[in-house]
Amino acid sequence: MALTLEQENRRLKWTMISPAVLFIGLMIVFPLAYTVWLSTTDAFGAVNADTGFLGLTNYADALGDTRRFWPAVWRTAVFTVAAVVIELVLGLALAMLLRRPFRGMRWVRTILMVPLLATPVAVGVLWLLILDPTVGIANAILGLVGIPPQPFLGSVTQSLPTLVLIDVWQWTPMMTLLLLAGLTTLPEEPEEAALVDGATAWQRFRLVTLPMLGTTIVTALVLRSVDALKTFDLIYATKGAGGGSSHEAETLNVYAYGLTFDYQEYGLAAAVLVVFTVLIIGIVVALRARSSDKAGS
Repeated sequence: MALTLEQENRRLKWTMISPAVLFIGLMIVFPLAYTVWLSTTDAFGAVNADTGFLGLTNYADALGDTRRFWPAVWRTAVFTVAAVVIELVLGLALAMLLRRPFRGMRWVRTILMVPLLATPVAVGVLWLLILDPTVGIANAILGLVGIPPQPFLGSVTQSLPTLVLIDVWQWTPMMTLLLLAGLTTLPEEPEEAALVDGATAWQRFRLVTLPMLGTTIVTALVLRSVDALKTFDLIYATKGAGGGSSHEAETLNVYAYGLTFDYQEYGLAAAVLVVFTVLIIGIVVALRARSSDKAGS
């Protein structure tokens, strides 16, 4: 039976993209499947060594570890929530300021992009120099206003907040660009109508602009939250193995890295990574569901 032109185009489309889809699928499925299998074994010392099946023992060990695992989960959550919330607030404020054209806007946008051009490792090294307790410019500036020198990354209590601020410095521009793109697509009629009705600037923002920007905000939150959850290079570049001598900045990524390359506990590390992956998927699903509910309402 002869195929119609539409059927031939559909067959040709799938014929052309099938190799790429198959390759990408294998690149995703195989590492995940291998990690799940490894998490059920007692792999230790070398991944090609003889291993025995342990079932869910590694998961029980990880979830029962109140000394390293759960503190790492808490730090991961604190780092992610604090960084993303601050970046959202600052990004939204900057996007509102950049929404209307003004003289020098191109220069401002260019300068805003500078932190995004550097790799997280380079950013970490840069801030290590800035925040150095003895020769760093940060303490020199604080000294001008009468504030004593601070240890910053050298402190057990200040390390995580300092890392949050470094992350905010680097990734707020991305949040600004995402929200600014959303603002430029919004219709102006509802805001003009609210202005005619006598609404203040805050009322127009809270009751008109913010609800219309809801889908963009959720999308930005999903993208940035997943990225912040996976933060590793910035922390490792500034705090080293274990997130510091007292593990004060150790997140799940850093913890899993240490289990793998410092202690060669591959089975336990794989279990931690599986739990971490499930956590990320759960957060993404929850945020997307919230976005769908808002869109439906």
